[in-house]
Amino acid sequence: MFDGIDIGRYSGIKAYTLMNKNTPVLECSIEAHRAFIKEVGKIVNPEYLPVGVGVNKSMIRDDLNSWIQGRAIPASRVGIQDVLDTLGLPGQETLLLASLGLSLSDQYWLNPEGALVWGDINYFTNAFSEDVGDILFGSPAKDGRIDLFSPDNTSDGWLKKRWKIIDGKRCLLKGGSGTVQQEPINEAFVSRLLGRLDVVEHVGYDLVIIDERAYSVCANFITEDTELVTAWQIMNTEKRPNHVSRYEHFLGRCAALGIPGAREYMDVMLSLDYLILNSDRHYRNFGAIRDVNTLQYIGMAPVYDSGTSLWSDTFELMISADSTYSAKPFYSDPLEQLKLVSSFMSFDVSRLKGSEEDFEELLLKAPTISQERRERLCEAYQKRLEGFERLIKERTDKPV
Repeated sequence: MFDGIDIGRYSGIKAYTLMNKNTPVLECSIEAHRAFIKEVGKIVNPEYLPVGVGVNKSMIRDDLNSWIQGRAIPASRVGIQDVLDTLGLPGQETLLLASLGLSLSDQYWLNPEGALVWGDINYFTNAFSEDVGDILFGSPAKDGRIDLFSPDNTSDGWLKKRWKIIDGKRCLLKGGSGTVQQEPINEAFVSRLLGRLDVVEHVGYDLVIIDERAYSVCANFITEDTELVTAWQIMNTEKRPNHVSRYEHFLGRCAALGIPGAREYMDVMLSLDYLILNSDRHYRNFGAIRDVNTLQYIGMAPVYDSGTSLWSDTFELMISADSTYSAKPFYSDPLEQLKLVSSFMSFDVSRLKGSEEDFEELLLKAPTISQERRERLCEAYQKRLEGFERLIKERTDKPV
């Protein structure tokens, strides 16, 4: 029988050094059971602070706590309460500290009293436990002690997901929601759409079926020398003036930080999101890539996390090309957000002709998608694509 977790290891106030790979950033004391920073000590290398943290020096502890809490699995994650109940843990923050805050999205981690070395413990070059991932995916806890040292403890988002090492690559498996479980199909389809356009980097998603359920799988696009910096972090590098829109503030901060190609990238991403009715493009699922050694920005991150789209949460009878939905992140009105696109030159809709066949092919593989739903989805998508082509032509032909 599973014999539980030694809660004593995750209680009290303990000393840590916040690290960025091999570089010590600052010293701090953390209230272990809720991963709350009680006190910030010496700041050793301020330039290596997480992006957006410490802009206001008097609020550095608050910034750090907000940042570290954002690394924990959200309470909304499908299956997280089952994990906590199974392991007898007070909260998902305990999981965060059990894995030293290590992630596969960046190189930040918490070194207990400076006792460990990055090369020995990071998830990019070392094996990690699959115990937490197994429980998140519905497997019963194995007999004996559970190994909590896993990147699953710092994965964000509300959908069921886990990390696995497949053929030597760190890969993310992500499930769907509700009875139709459509999000993984959408991820694979959007990957194909962007492959047809071939104008921005994007994450390549494949569709796999496990126990009659669809999952998307993709290789990690972050390496041991890079980090993902979210749009939320980028925007927080400076307070937004009241007269500046959130979109222009984001682009302005990208320019100030030296992130190349931001406007062109956003033109494509916002066009894509309109076409696929993406209702969840929040500030934490797009951003930029930074070199952790030089702290120089490489460019915008590949387009990823587009599953909550294409009528994934819509009943069959309500699926329609003109379905209303609430957009993100700059405007809730999809047409208002589309006005932010400065040029449709890179979004050549003619290259997407025939993509409805890709959609149908993927839908046919999913056991949870009925024939009626598949037919309605393909018809609505084809009409949506045709309508978007007309809309682009109208806007392109309109005199300035």
